Amino acid sequence: MDLRSSLLTSCLSSSLIKPQLLTSSLITNSIIPNCTSKKCKSRHVLKASAGPFSYQKFIHFALDETKRRTLLVPSPLQEKYSSMTAMDGTTELQMLSFQAPKMRLLRSLSIENEAIQILDFAVFSRPEFDVPIFCANFFTTATMNIIVLDLNPLHNVIDQRNYKEKYFKRLIPLGLRYSELFPWGGKLTSESLKFFSPIVIWTKFPPSQDRYECLYSAFKEYYKAWLELIAQAPEEIDASYIKCNREAQHKYLTWRAEKDPGHGILKRLIGERHAQDLVRNFLFNGLDELGSKGFLDYFPEYRCEDGSVNDKRSILGKSFENRPWDARGEFIGGDIKI
Repeated sequence: MDLRSSLLTSCLSSSLIKPQLLTSSLITNSIIPNCTSKKCKSRHVLKASAGPFSYQKFIHFALDETKRRTLLVPSPLQEKYSSMTAMDGTTELQMLSFQAPKMRLLRSLSIENEAIQILDFAVFSRPEFDVPIFCANFFTTATMNIIVLDLNPLHNVIDQRNYKEKYFKRLIPLGLRYSELFPWGGKLTSESLKFFSPIVIWTKFPPSQDRYECLYSAFKEYYKAWLELIAQAPEEIDASYIKCNREAQHKYLTWRAEKDPGHGILKRLIGERHAQDLVRNFLFNGLDELGSKGFLDYFPEYRCEDGSVNDKRSILGKSFENRPWDARGEFIGGDIKI
């Protein structure tokens, strides 16, 4: 997302100079209003500080809800990736990772200080299941929230109608309710689009307690919807389908590990070597286990003359200023190669 990447860069250029550690204690639970109506509008603007926001209760909710439904145990990754102090000596990076019978990896990365709040939360199923990937990427500063919340499709929902019908048809009303509350956030490249679903929330908004509570409501509803999908998903026994799911997840991981705009933040915080390790072996763990193809094998259009990967976010040069799905979840972005 070109706009998101530029916003992150501009925010960080000034906000990471002297960050102070912010407590990551869980915000006191309160009754969250029903935010799936137009009545939920921004009323109480927060002070110019990222401090009042904390994504810790999002993580706590997801873990508690998951434990209610399945046997959740720590991932082997937890031993190595648990916490890290940034180069400024104060900012803390907190990591959690778990696994379950149908879940290959549930992991979260949270970063909190006086200037920024970041949550990168995702859940990947085992290759025997073709359910979407739960994805929550939230970035908060004193002046702006940049939000991506989605059930990233494992298979292309534009080309493969059966897959879209299987997992997203029932969820279109949910996506519509929140698309009214959270308008489309700006340009989204056609290359990135294939990794998003018709119910994606891609938005940005200034700090507001009401909006924050609405985002928490959306996170809870989307996550419970995802848990229902994976609970009902039958285990695939056909080796060819399992192989297809494994390659699809590996392709997703390969794209995210190479092109995710959040990498610049990590490099600023912990240096390039540690950032690369965190991205490849924790955030997008599975690159070495699920497949052997490289980025240019999946995306040859990014190959430069010298054989390196083009740094551009988009090669096709097409982007979407507005939501490219209609109220029925039908793609209305035109005839493009994705």
